[in-house]
Amino acid sequence: MTGPTHRTSRRRARRTTRPLGRGRRQGVRAGRGLRAGRREVRTGRRALLTGRRPLPTGRRARAAVRADVRAGLHPGGPGSRATSAAWLRRALWTVALTLTGGVTRHGQLPRGGCVVVANHSSHGDTAALLAALDARHAPLIGAAADYWFATPWRSRICRRLAAGFPVRRTGGGFDDLLGTADALRAGHAVVLFPEGTRGREGAVGDFRRGALLLAERAGVPVVPVGLAGTDRLLPKHGRLRRTHLRVHIGAPQYGPVTPAAARDAVRLLASRAAAAPLPDSRLRRRTAAVVASRCGLPLAFAWAFAEALSWPLMPELFLAVACVAAPRTGLRLTLTALAGSLAGGLLALQLAATGTHLPAPLTTDRMRAEVTRQLAHEGASAVSHQPWDGIPYKVYAAEAGRAHVPAPDWFLASAEARGSRTLTVGLAFAALGAVGRPWRRWYAGYLALLGGGFAVGLGVIVASWS
Repeated sequence: MTGPTHRTSRRRARRTTRPLGRGRRQGVRAGRGLRAGRREVRTGRRALLTGRRPLPTGRRARAAVRADVRAGLHPGGPGSRATSAAWLRRALWTVALTLTGGVTRHGQLPRGGCVVVANHSSHGDTAALLAALDARHAPLIGAAADYWFATPWRSRICRRLAAGFPVRRTGGGFDDLLGTADALRAGHAVVLFPEGTRGREGAVGDFRRGALLLAERAGVPVVPVGLAGTDRLLPKHGRLRRTHLRVHIGAPQYGPVTPAAARDAVRLLASRAAAAPLPDSRLRRRTAAVVASRCGLPLAFAWAFAEALSWPLMPELFLAVACVAAPRTGLRLTLTALAGSLAGGLLALQLAATGTHLPAPLTTDRMRAEVTRQLAHEGASAVSHQPWDGIPYKVYAAEAGRAHVPAPDWFLASAEARGSRTLTVGLAFAALGAVGRPWRRWYAGYLALLGGGFAVGLGVIVASWS
């Protein structure tokens, strides 16, 4: 019985391993087609119920991304069209983030294509990366297919404003990533968030292998990037808030990269970005130290007091310098400068009434004649024209003294006219200093523009009254 049994087993084995005939092959293909058709029916039925367009799978997913490459949505190489679109996106998001606090970058991408892996805690991560990464790489952003490509309008926004392409999170995502391999070899930067979802409280979650395998298959390096501030800018399920963003780009990693190594590199960069101080100017720091010290208020008072008597530079120029450097002291400096201006105006009034003539540089006889005419018609209230006609306050004070305007009337009229102008200018520059906190490193340039503008304006005013 042993022999026949073994022969029967061998015949059965040969029968099961026999090559498929033509009829059986057609039957297998028909069965596969039937199963594929059922899947398409189920997908179409789900699309009708949810209103969402089904995403391609497998080879069709890779072909869809390659079709986008050929269509120019994700160009196959950073040519003129792709680079121009990337520059426009970078300018758009730079302006948008400037209005919400600014963004600073440390480091740069290597030449050629690369896979950028970053921590993910906010929808603002994409905006920060598009504003910070080099537009010559024409970055492509991997976006969650079940969220950003769930509806046509959201898909259109993601593709146009963020150069996004869909990546499924529930299976088949690696096929979506492989569709960008040609773009990587052509020099693009593909940005992916290996955590797969937004984290909370700045923690970096576990990394998936898809991004790292994509870099290995395409033969390009992995570039870790750490982001800080985006979780405060736009928290998960929260509202937009104003904050400064920092993007730290690390060194490229070549060869097979493990998820743990990539996660550690990103986490280190994110912690460095969070701890990095805002870029600042040494000149601004010194100016702020002076105006915030015990010398700040006496300096503001003395400047305004001297300007009301003879000093040619108005106190608003001092406030423009000091309040931008130290916004928190803006209100105190403004009130002190106003007090000094009113005190100097009263002294100038008394000196002129006694026949004392103080030097008044950068003033003209036509200014004095106009002020005399205004005082003759309006009395002390003529000083209300001073904030708008460009005539220095010291001219009004001296001519009011010569016209023997009563000191109480002059003080009240001056407090109203000078107070409105000085308070408005001082608080406006303090607000500018608070809003411009991310750009403190350009304080020296700001002073240069301020000095040049003041000189030109003063020259125009003096020339117009000559």
